[in-house]
Amino acid sequence: MKKKLFCIGMIAALLFSMTGCGNSEEEEVVTDEVKTISFVDAQGEYHELTVDADVEENAYTAENFVLDGQYMTYEDDNYTSSVGVDVSKFQGDINWKKVAAAGIEYAFIRVGYRGYSEGKLNLDKKFKKNIKGALKAGLDVGVYFFSQAISEEEAIEEAEFVMDAVEGYDLQLPIVYDPESILNEEARTDDVSAEQFTKNTVAFCKTIKEGGYDAMVYANLMWQAYKLDLGELTGIPMWYADYEAKPQTPYHFEYWQYTDTGSVDGISGDVDLDIRLIKK
Repeated sequence: MKKKLFCIGMIAALLFSMTGCGNSEEEEVVTDEVKTISFVDAQGEYHELTVDADVEENAYTAENFVLDGQYMTYEDDNYTSSVGVDVSKFQGDINWKKVAAAGIEYAFIRVGYRGYSEGKLNLDKKFKKNIKGALKAGLDVGVYFFSQAISEEEAIEEAEFVMDAVEGYDLQLPIVYDPESILNEEARTDDVSAEQFTKNTVAFCKTIKEGGYDAMVYANLMWQAYKLDLGELTGIPMWYADYEAKPQTPYHFEYWQYTDTGSVDGISGDVDLDIRLIKK
């Protein structure tokens, strides 16, 4: 793009000179600057992202993200923070009373998932026990669904599945659409385009909102760079995943999953830890 603009500028200057229309002083040609950033993925490989200037930027101050023990905190003139976990059947039986006593303030609980080979919808085996336990312990609760939708129709089906599952529970936090790539195995979503993934995300979140719930999308920087058109997701909050010391994304987010190797009393083994950015 820069070479093309340069050539056009040179031709224009030559024509002005030949017709006597050029100014004696050098003219500055102003063009829109394309911004790119480099980032590292979870496997330690580097990639490049072309920043979409029309998407709300990450205006947080990186130095204000401070790891206090295992818990990430943030504070500035506009935001404060709270710490939470996200869990599924893989965390086994959780003592939610201990989790709350350990300083965890909220939890995102996996409500279910679509199989990545056969495409069947499944309720997480620990969903009911987890949501009841977290609510009883006084935590704010949201849920997420692990999607492998290949069409808008399937994304809507997933949203309806989630709303049926959470009926009767008091959710304080959003219902989250969690589309993910399956690494090292064949998956039904392997050939789904970025355009279709974006349509699926919009369809899921629209259905959730029409059902009276708040919606949010979960994505790491690979998905933000290559799998989703963030310009089409305006108005849908972002739960961002990144296990680097500071968030790498150039885009605004409301939650940051900053580690998948956290340790919290009441939960056996590793658990994902998250920070919520709260406007003052």
